[in-house]
Amino acid sequence: MQQQEIIPHLFRTEYRKIVAVLYRRFGFEQMETAEDIASDTFATAAQNWPINGVPPNPTAWLYAVAKNKAKTAMQRSNLFEGKISPDLQKNTILIEDEIDLSPQSINDSQLQMIFAICYPAIPVEAQVGLALRILCGFGIDEIADAFLTNKETIGKRLYRGKEKLRQQNIRIEMPSANQTEARLDTVLLTIYLLFNEGYYSLSHNTVVNKDICFEAIRLCTMLVENPLTNKPVVNALLALMYFHASRLDARTDKNGAHILYDEQDTALWDNDLISRGALYLHRSANGNNLSKYHIEAMIAYWRTQKTDSKEKWEAVLALYDKLLAIAYSPVAALNRSYVLSKTAGKEQAIADAEKLNLHNNLFYFMLIGYLYTDVDTKQALFNYQQALKLAKTKADMDLINKKISCLGTQL
Repeated sequence: MQQQEIIPHLFRTEYRKIVAVLYRRFGFEQMETAEDIASDTFATAAQNWPINGVPPNPTAWLYAVAKNKAKTAMQRSNLFEGKISPDLQKNTILIEDEIDLSPQSINDSQLQMIFAICYPAIPVEAQVGLALRILCGFGIDEIADAFLTNKETIGKRLYRGKEKLRQQNIRIEMPSANQTEARLDTVLLTIYLLFNEGYYSLSHNTVVNKDICFEAIRLCTMLVENPLTNKPVVNALLALMYFHASRLDARTDKNGAHILYDEQDTALWDNDLISRGALYLHRSANGNNLSKYHIEAMIAYWRTQKTDSKEKWEAVLALYDKLLAIAYSPVAALNRSYVLSKTAGKEQAIADAEKLNLHNNLFYFMLIGYLYTDVDTKQALFNYQQALKLAKTKADMDLINKKISCLGTQL
């Protein structure tokens, strides 16, 4: 890796670790202090390394600088002067112990942080934004890009979320066993939405989107590695995300435009990720509760099977029926219409899809345009034109125009 690439790479992998530990040390009352220390650590590296060279162990260097900056900040604070300084006179090791950047401390800090962020009083959008910022190390611009909004809106959303954490006096610690169980659904929903921000986002920045998907997988992995949270439903969510992630490289073309399932190059599917998904799906089978994550994971499993057999699509259709019965969503209903075309034909699928009336949904019109192709060319053209009006990226516009161009030769 070239020198100019090292700091951005380390920022992506280490900022989130440093800031999580500092958050736990300073608390939500001094969130800005924790973030400033973490940011200043990388600014120091950017100033120092081009002159003195990259140190032999860059990560250890960053951790040492972060610890020193944290100690300086504590010495300057009134809290330190009033409460910690007398203890420090008796034990000079205290500060070093307080800023623990060991792998175990980092993991504990991040796990505690996600349960703190997912406090029920915090709006869901703020939870996802805070998770991206604090636990994944994304910048304001990147978060705005993921949410398809501007950085001012994201800044206000994060500020309100942080203020709520302060006002509620939320502590960064693992809740009791009962509270952990009660809050787990919210944590899983946040991780699920986080993954979806990457998987379904219309952002042009496909690298950032893929990063979001794998950050969600990383956070869920922490949950399955902790005995308190290693539940069947957590394993089901992790399986679901691995199955979806296995097809990420096939879901968009070289320009970043979406590729429908039928048109994906299955050679690009990642067999290793599919195997991991199968492992966690197997582990999720313990227990009696069938959650929406279990059903979605089973649907995603079938979608990684390259066969186009009737058995496959009938199994998927039955799973969608179960999913819609326990957790209805327009996206799931739209996906069911696609599956219906595989089992009952395009005309029945068209009738089913058009009942949804998702007139503000790009994929609604793209699917109906696809279904009408070879059935009614004029209707296919109309729906692709409607999709074009909703497309937000050049890549999607180019893809839809290509579909329209192909239909033009059939008129």
